[in-house]
Amino acid sequence: MRDSVQPSERRQVGLCWEERAADYLRSQGLEILERNVESRFGELDIVAADGDTLVFVEVRGRTHPDEVHPACTVTRKKQLQVVRCARLYCLQKKISSGVMIRFDVVAVMGPDGELEWFPNAFEAGR
Repeated sequence: MRDSVQPSERRQVGLCWEERAADYLRSQGLEILERNVESRFGELDIVAADGDTLVFVEVRGRTHPDEVHPACTVTRKKQLQVVRCARLYCLQKKISSGVMIRFDVVAVMGPDGELEWFPNAFEAGR
């Protein structure tokens, strides 16, 4: 998905990856609460519940298997953006500070769309 892919095509591919990720997470017992939640800090790809744990999922993909692993593209900067979005989400939804929160990554790789799920991929930090 380099420069040869138009922004509208890139968005369509991203939505397909997110749909596959949501289906996979459902098959693993998670309840999908919301998708593509936008805020002034960015977007949350998937918000889910895993039992009593609120899960914020970043979905990343690569169309070519020789490219860097998608999970490696969730940089510290991206993690901080997701954490900011998650904090705002919790504030807006009046979610108690006692609720367990987890940050996961789902990587979609190659033309076949092989999935790899990384529960608790990063922490909120301070």
